[in-house]
Amino acid sequence: MFALNLPDFEYKIREHAGKKQIFDPMRRKFVSLTPEEWVRQHFTNYLIKYKGFPGGLMTNECVINVNGQKKRCDTVLFDNTLKPLLIIEYKAPNITVSQTVFNQIATYNWVLKVKYLIVSNGLNHYCCRIDYDNQKVLYLKEIPNYIDL
Repeated sequence: MFALNLPDFEYKIREHAGKKQIFDPMRRKFVSLTPEEWVRQHFTNYLIKYKGFPGGLMTNECVINVNGQKKRCDTVLFDNTLKPLLIIEYKAPNITVSQTVFNQIATYNWVLKVKYLIVSNGLNHYCCRIDYDNQKVLYLKEIPNYIDL
């Protein structure tokens, strides 16, 4: 599909009704293989295998209610008390990570009020920590390991 700035992994792809699908271990089913889904599967694998994120505390396509409208967060990580800790927004590799993308994830955070936000198009990854006490957004040089969140 696309070369990404993420480690490769063993994925399962199939063709169903003339369309390619990739297996999503979190949703435990095959889903449509879009460029954004390609990024999601690589990124979640990276977080689990290289950053120590517990897959059992992550969910893909998490539905939330924003001003009476149902929205879907691409991936949400919960802490061990099942409180949302981090939101991830993915874009296809050909989509530039822009202010519009950050506005989208910030809208989701009005509801979830997490400590960390990540945006990735598979090539460029941005992570920030929200300092609610000082009302600041702190951009991090790299994505932290789970134990450091």
